[in-house]
Amino acid sequence: MTGGAVAGPDGRLRCPWGLSTDDYVAYHDKEWGRPVHGDDALFERLCLEAFQSGLSWITILRRREGFRSAFADFKIASVAEFTDADKERLLTDEGIIRNRAKIEATLANARVLADWSAGELDALIWSYAPDAAKRPVPRSIADVAAVTDESTAMAKALKKRGLRFIGPTTAYALMQACGLVDDHLADCVFRGARA
Repeated sequence: MTGGAVAGPDGRLRCPWGLSTDDYVAYHDKEWGRPVHGDDALFERLCLEAFQSGLSWITILRRREGFRSAFADFKIASVAEFTDADKERLLTDEGIIRNRAKIEATLANARVLADWSAGELDALIWSYAPDAAKRPVPRSIADVAAVTDESTAMAKALKKRGLRFIGPTTAYALMQACGLVDDHLADCVFRGARA
């Protein structure tokens, strides 16, 4: 079956995208699809998914430490205090993607989220996790959606609450990355790895 799980160097079957680089192997095996909780942790994923828009995820993955350094480890309260001088610093930081609209959205989103109650972002995002028992298990990459009803609803809810640079595709990538859905292929050894 084309697009199905592929044996890696260790002989274990994995999602085919997870074998293209060593960085992807580590990300696929240890992070992707594992539950992520906490407002700051989810803010980081929201920001990184927004920065990824229009780019390959590997570009973001390889700059993740640069992003963390530039954006105060994505602590919402800290990023919300960033000034215009910080914005100008970010626009010259070679360790991140220097896209003005994405940087401005990250700062604006932090300011919005700083006014939310503790746990509110986590609760809102996780409220869109679909019932796993009702989702078909993907057998090939062709079976994996780019957008779902839940991701569309999540993006709409986040925008309504004032967040920027989040659409249904970005929301679904977040859902996959943060374990709201398990899109590891049926034969992938990491399907169902939740811890």
